Amino acid sequence: MEFIENVRLSDDGLSVIIIDQTLLPGEEKCLTLSEAEEFREAIITLRVRGAPAIGIFAAYALYVLAKRSAAVNYAEFYADVARYAEYLDSARPTAVNLSAQLKRMVALTERMADAQVHRILDAMRAEAVKIHEEDIAMCKAISENGFNILRDGMADADNGADFTRGRFSIMTICNAGPLATSRYGTALGPILLGHERGMKLHVFCCETRPLLQGARLTAFELSRAGVDCTLICDSMAGIVMKEGKVGAVFVGCDRIARNGDTANKVGTGSLAVLAKHYGIPFYVFGPSSTLDPDCGNGAEIEIELRPPGEIKEMFFCRPVAPEDVKCYNPSFDVTDSELITAIVTEKGVFRFPYSF
Repeated sequence: MEFIENVRLSDDGLSVIIIDQTLLPGEEKCLTLSEAEEFREAIITLRVRGAPAIGIFAAYALYVLAKRSAAVNYAEFYADVARYAEYLDSARPTAVNLSAQLKRMVALTERMADAQVHRILDAMRAEAVKIHEEDIAMCKAISENGFNILRDGMADADNGADFTRGRFSIMTICNAGPLATSRYGTALGPILLGHERGMKLHVFCCETRPLLQGARLTAFELSRAGVDCTLICDSMAGIVMKEGKVGAVFVGCDRIARNGDTANKVGTGSLAVLAKHYGIPFYVFGPSSTLDPDCGNGAEIEIELRPPGEIKEMFFCRPVAPEDVKCYNPSFDVTDSELITAIVTEKGVFRFPYSF
């Protein structure tokens, strides 16, 4: 399978190269970024997005900024690193990977207080690469764990359930594939891996408000990989489930609380309620780095609010709502742990009641 390289460090280490995801699927364009303002803007505007991908990007970005520091001693260098990390971390509040990977890079710098700056820089580059490599390995492990769930689900379908004429259908929302992570992805990983291994699969992609990431990105990735998929509006999920067309729901996550509550793109919680009502298993996929040990439950997760224009204007030729109408535009919602059949990480499959 051909994988999209969504984030990478330039060979000279002076910039970070990303695919501008705001232009997909119409245009595949890479951006070369080197300034702090460019890095932060790319995170805010979702040119780079997906919790794991943001963490990888932030690690590379902090290394690039540290490399450009004019500090003449460790104290000045550490102050620059800490200041840039805080600046990047302020870009988005909900996804834990952004802050977690920045803290990891800063902690490395703290541990090397007695080293020369060029040695610290070498270590920072190696650490950022390690973060990226770890994510690739985690996504593969998550995909393998999810593949086993898919295999068991298809066996159940063969024993009487009828999903779209012999194909096993999964419903998903937002984008949790290679663009949001590395290689296979999280929620899409088992699907892509299963397709590689000859499974007959079908995916219902919810378009995903407010940024249409399911329509623009998930449908793009699945179609490019040759996976049969059907795009639906978010509000159509209920009727598709009621008609018996869905065998399971696979979603990603941006943060997991200690009690198993999870934050993901807005609409995920509604899918979980619908799936519970119709007796459809609901699986959440994410690397263990998405677990926030400082967050006890979903009520403690800060939900990012996005600009009104993303509802009223973005992706339309002209505004589709009155100019002065008020908008409430949360980018995420929280799925209660008791609605989740299992949480799948690289470490295994965990079931309710959760205790992380």
